[in-house]
Order: sequence, then structure tokens, then C-alpha cells
Amino acid sequence: MIAYPAMFEKAADGGYVVEFIDIPSCVTEGDTLEEAKAMAKEALSAMLYSLDSRKKNIPDPSNKKKGKGIYYIEPDLRIAFAITLKKERKRMGLSQKEIAQRLNVNWTFYQRIENPRRTNPTLGTIIKLQNVFNRQFISL
Repeated sequence: MIAYPAMFEKAADGGYVVEFIDIPSCVTEGDTLEEAKAMAKEALSAMLYSLDSRKKNIPDPSNKKKGKGIYYIEPDLRIAFAITLKKERKRMGLSQKEIAQRLNVNWTFYQRIENPRRTNPTLGTIIKLQNVFNRQFISL
């Protein structure tokens, strides 16, 4: 789905400080690398949800960042799924109503799918979405 690069730096106290390269205001920390990764996922998910709910631009993740201390963090699956759908729909220049018509569902049903807090599509709906968008959202 989507993953954002984050820089993990050793802190003076022995823990890790995590900063997201594409979302500089998203920062967290953890006592161990594993805890820092878990906290990074939580912080990223909260930040993406916040940006989406306030109708702010969600930056695309850069995928060319490599090096020591850089890890790619995936947000919560629901948030990633809803945001990916919204970005793909906008990239295609379509409205939610147009996608709903292509899926043969009502607009409010599709609107829920794009809402990170409410999305919960069935496998059948995911397959229809993959056909409408002509791309794979999850591996089946």
C-alpha cells in the first residue's frame, strides 16, 4: 500500500528519535528500535488521519530515500487504504459520485470507503475497486 520513509536516530539517552522525511511535523520516539517503529506507525497513522480530516494535503511518500537509519513505515491499514483510494480517484479526475456509479453503489456507501475512520470494505468491494481503478490495492 503506502509507506513513508522515517529517519531513526539514536538519542543521547539510548532510545531513538523518529522523524518522517516527507512529514517533518510528525515526530516520535521509543526506548528500543522495535518500540520506536511501533510508535512511528502510530504517529504516522494519527498524522495522516488528522491531515485527511482537516482536508489538508497529504504528501506522497518518497521512495528513493535509503541509507543508515532510514526505515519505511506503513500507516494503519484502514488509513492507508482510504487515503490511497482518495489519491487515486483524484489522480483520475473523478468525483466520489462518479466512482460510486462505476461501482454500481450509492454515493454514501462509497463516501464511507474513503473515510479512514469508517472504511471496512468487503473482499468483493475491494475486487470491484481494483477493477474500477485498474490497479491492485491489496494482494489477493
